[in-house]
Parts: sequence; structure tokens; C-alpha cells
Amino acid sequence: MTYDTSYLAPVWFHVTDLVVDRGEGTYVWDTRGVRYLDFTSGIGVTNTGHCHPKVVQAIQEQAARFIHAQVNIYNHEPLSRLAQTLRQVVPSHLDNFFFSNSGAEAVEASVKLARHATGRPNVIVFQGSFHGRTAQTMAMTTSKTVYRVNYQPLPAGVFVAPYPYWYRYGWDPEQTSQWALEETRFLLQTQTAPLETAAVIVEPVIGEGGYVVPPPSFLPGLRQICDEHGILLVLDEVQSGCGRTGKFFAFEHFKVEPDILVMAKGLGSGFPISGIAASHEMTEKWMVGTHGGTYGGNPIGCAAAEATVRVLLEEKLVENAVQRGAQLMDGLYEIQSRHPIIGDLRGLGLMVGVEFTEPDSRKPATDVAKKVIQHCLEEGHLILMSCGPYGNTVRWIPPLVVNEAQIDQGLTIFEKAVAAAV
Repeated sequence: MTYDTSYLAPVWFHVTDLVVDRGEGTYVWDTRGVRYLDFTSGIGVTNTGHCHPKVVQAIQEQAARFIHAQVNIYNHEPLSRLAQTLRQVVPSHLDNFFFSNSGAEAVEASVKLARHATGRPNVIVFQGSFHGRTAQTMAMTTSKTVYRVNYQPLPAGVFVAPYPYWYRYGWDPEQTSQWALEETRFLLQTQTAPLETAAVIVEPVIGEGGYVVPPPSFLPGLRQICDEHGILLVLDEVQSGCGRTGKFFAFEHFKVEPDILVMAKGLGSGFPISGIAASHEMTEKWMVGTHGGTYGGNPIGCAAAEATVRVLLEEKLVENAVQRGAQLMDGLYEIQSRHPIIGDLRGLGLMVGVEFTEPDSRKPATDVAKKVIQHCLEEGHLILMSCGPYGNTVRWIPPLVVNEAQIDQGLTIFEKAVAAAV
């Protein structure tokens, strides 16, 4: 049977036209049997690699016992085991969990909880953020207009502060951080009063908005602002969590802790599951019956997530992200020294962005980024993708099982593509 797209809605954008047949580790094979090095991880999802055998086994065993055990009707062991397993990797005060299916649902759950816990209506988000595609999370997403075009009006009560994207502004990182913090304080003076602000919601590392790592003082500064005004700090670790940055969660790099933690993507190694973590004291204020979902806490998803967390810890994949991330950055800096079209390199662990800009003006070199990605795919069988408002940042998100030889191979392919594109 040939692959027929005529029955599928054309609203999905496509990074490639590949029709894939299977995946294993860092590789996928198309239906012709051609192997590709996948450095997208399904947009930061397959952190344990494609079809990790321990995750596959957990899914298979659970599918033979229960596929759907709806949490409003009965309890099940995988739900409890997942919560207990996550307690090993989240801050100790986050001792209650709520599980959903997608990152957007988890973000929306965090907003609902924050409003109930504080009795306040508004939230502050940051320029460049991506929090999802539901109506509520679209209102909170500012990374690209395409994610919200022709869907307005969107829910109210969302206010946008600047993120310290210092390369874009052309300022010193610490200067940019202090400016962004001051602008957040100004927002609380001019648009949403502290007494009506439930939460500040931020990605510790901006994802879709360009893989932007904040200066070290930014997240601690937000923590201080929140503490001063009784505002909850919600950290969206949908893309940056589950070992991606060389810590289990990216906020650990910045010596802060959230009031609510949002998890998804890498949590289930590809099985749809997401969650939020908060304190029992806070979740007690969440009125019973005001939130839920048919598939949240699905037993197969819970089994997949529990196995994923155990693999990340037992196989030291977080540590591998540190080592391979350092190797990747070293190689990219060498390439940058030979190709000034690469304006900025940034990242933590294996969450790395390469921003292409014109050397004299810093204008986005979007066409170059597109050519590089296409050349890597067609000539090197390496799958990469872009991000950022202008699509001029190539993001590197290989599975955390990636080895030294595969990073070297990716770098060689990438430099050939850069040379061919300029």
C-alpha cells in the first residue's frame, strides 16, 4: 500500500517528507530501508532513543494487563508507581502530581491550579515562549504568530514580559537580564497588579522561540519577584526536562525551585503523557471535580514514563548529555570559527541552538538555515530542524543515548552543509 496523504488534514507542517518504517536508538529507517541519523528526537521526545527495549517491554507488559483504567472510576498501580518514581527527581516539596496527555494540557492544568491556589486571575509569560496550542496556551505563546494566527480573540488575563535574549538585543548578558527583570517589575506596576497575578510562567530555556539560555541571574531574579508578591513561579520544562540539558530539569542549572513544575515530551519516550508537580498544600486548594481528563494517568503511559525515568537514571543518560553536549559545542565552535554566518551558539547539555545571521548586520539568515537543514537531510542523511521567530536557528536535540562517533558524524555532515549553503 502506498502512502496516501489525501485523507490527512494539510495543517501539519513537515520537516521532511520521509515515510518512516522503524526507529532504534538515534536512527530511523524509511520504507525504502534508508537509515537516517535523527537529531530531532521527535522534537525532544525520544530522550531514551527510539524504542528503548526497557520502555518497549514496560509498554507491552502493561498493554496485556490494562490499556485504559480511567482514574475517576478506579485506581491502578502504574499511576502510584510513577508518582513515587518521580519523587526521586523533583524537589522534595513537590509531592503531588497530576497527569495529562500533552504539554499544552499540563501547562493549562498549571494555570488552573495557580488560579485556584491564589484566588488570582492573571498570568505573566515571556516573549519567545511556546506553551501549547489550546486556546489558553495559545494566548500564552509568543514565539511565532503562525501558532495563533486567525484564532483570535484568545483568553484574556495573559501579560507578556521580555525574555533576556541578549544576542538579539546586542547587549551584555547580565545587562539584558537586569533589564528584563526590571521590565517584569514594571509590568506589575502598569498592567497586572500583584494582587491579581496568580503566576509567572517561564521556560527555563526558551524552546520554540530559539533555544535561548538565560543569563544566570534571570531565574533567581524571577524567584525573588514572585516571593515578594506571593506570586507562584511555574517552570515549563516540557522541552528542557527529562535530562535534556545535562540536569534532570533545566532549572537545576540556576539554583531555583518552582512552585509548579510542568513536564511532558521526554517523560514517556514517545508515549503521550504529561504532568505537573506541586505541593500537597497547594493541590488541596484545587477544588475537586474542577479539572480532569478521560485519558490522564493512562496505565500504559504511566508504565512508559516510569520506565523512562528509570532508564535515564540507571543508564546515566543525563551524564551522557553533559559529555556529548560538551563535545557538540566544542565542534560547533570550531565550525563557527570557519563560517562567520553562524552568529551565535548557545545551549545546555544536548539542547543546543545554532543561530545563522548576516555577519555585518545580525539580520536573520533564514535561507541559509533552511539550506543547511535540507543539505544535511539529502546529502548526509542527518535530520535537524529549525526554531526561532525567523526560523534561522538550527536546533540540536539528539537522543540522550547518542555516542561520541555519532556526534562527530553529525558535525562533519553539518559543516559540509554550511559550506554548501553560503
